[in-house]
Amino acid sequence: MGDVRAGTPEMEGFVLGKPALVCRWRLHDRRLPLENRHLRALSRRLVGGQALSPEMVGWAKQHIEWTLDEGAAQHPDGVLMLIVDEERRAAMAVGEFEPLAHTSATNLAERAALSLAEARSTRVAPETLWLERDGELVVGIEQGTRPGGATDLILQLAETLGMPVARESDVAQGVLSGSSRYDECFLVSDEYGVVESRDAGGPRSRRFADSYQKLLDSTKRKC
Repeated sequence: MGDVRAGTPEMEGFVLGKPALVCRWRLHDRRLPLENRHLRALSRRLVGGQALSPEMVGWAKQHIEWTLDEGAAQHPDGVLMLIVDEERRAAMAVGEFEPLAHTSATNLAERAALSLAEARSTRVAPETLWLERDGELVVGIEQGTRPGGATDLILQLAETLGMPVARESDVAQGVLSGSSRYDECFLVSDEYGVVESRDAGGPRSRRFADSYQKLLDSTKRKC
């Protein structure tokens, strides 16, 4: 199974090797709103062709609260980062959240294409591109890959709203090549949530973005 030594990058004597997996999960008010979905997706990820051990997933679950208590004071709405190296050593830290600077349909498709490439080795895509055409939704998920926590949420929300979602593997490439026809385009990301395309937004993508924000707000700490 390999070494499961874990900690934070600043711990004395702890050395993290070349990252094989980097998860970036959005925080809100020092909490991780999609914690259970993120951990479920983590349990499905591969490192070096092998699934992460239950012990590693258990370590992540235990250390989320500890890391947030110590590290989220400066970045309460930041990003929780989990890094696993090639030797299956892990570290967790909190960093600042910075919104995407470029959100055209092409920009979002480029990110989704990189995420699909990651999923081919880790089995889980942290970001997916969604299209709306003629009232129907399409998400870019390849056969054999699994959605990340945020995509899992939006898939469930679409089902609850009675909106069928087709899964196609070439959604991002279709946007990048200009061969795909669509009315709306948006990105669903573990780090950025639901990101509307600045040049192909619309009521459907806005509805999902609003629903995601309501979920974040519902987890806010009560003083």
